[in-house]
Order: sequence, then structure tokens, then C-alpha cells
Amino acid sequence: MCLFVVSCQNSNKNNQGNDNANQSVNTDTSKLAVFYFEEEEHDFGKVTEGEKVSFSFKFKNTGASDLIITDAKGSCGCTVADYPKDPIAPNKEGFINVTFNTEGKKGFQSKSITLRANIKEEVKALKVKAQIYPKEEK
Repeated sequence: MCLFVVSCQNSNKNNQGNDNANQSVNTDTSKLAVFYFEEEEHDFGKVTEGEKVSFSFKFKNTGASDLIITDAKGSCGCTVADYPKDPIAPNKEGFINVTFNTEGKKGFQSKSITLRANIKEEVKALKVKAQIYPKEEK
């Protein structure tokens, strides 16, 4: 009976060691893709309500593996992002195209775009902002 208890304890210790080894393999981030943006925030400046303004955020994959963007969402329905659906190879560039519809907006507005990708942080945020004037004044 004593041998059985000792052997079970050793077996659990071995499994714990394997779990720790698996965790260290899963946390190796040196082989992940990396977003590098020329700029992460864009100011459209003064715009008139109702305008649709667009900007292309240029980025480069400076990581060691293909960059795969799985989603890009604006903080509201007025902000739409278009992103590359194909993987971006290491050292290659791409664009996140953002369109901000100012219809029904007034004053200072700041919107964010959340990107989901195979990067260490899993998400990356971009921002656009504008000072929106009513249609009759600018």
C-alpha cells in the first residue's frame, strides 16, 4: 500500500513538470507576428457634419511569422475598418483603411479601431479624431 501512494505522488509530480514545460512553450512569443505602425492615431482636423473621411494606417510585420488579422472593429457603427484578409509575411507591409462617417456628429469626436491578430497582446488599437462642425458653419 505504501508503494502505491508513493508512486502516485511521483506520477503527479511528473505531470506537473510536463504542465510547466507546456506552459513555457506556449508563452514563447519570439516567433509571433508584430505590428509596427507608422502612426497609431490620425487627426482629420476640421470637418463638416455629414462628411465621410478616410485614412489608411500603414503597417509592417516586423515579427518572425506571418501576421494574420482576424478582425477589425470600430468603437461605433460610424467607424468602419477594412483590413487585409490574407496573411502578411515577415517584413512585408499592409494597410488598415478606416472610414469615419460624421453624419449626426458634432464637436470633438475620437473613435477607436480594435484589431485582433496573432500578436503577443492579441489586440491592437488605432484611433481617429476630428472636430466636426455643423453643415452651415466651418
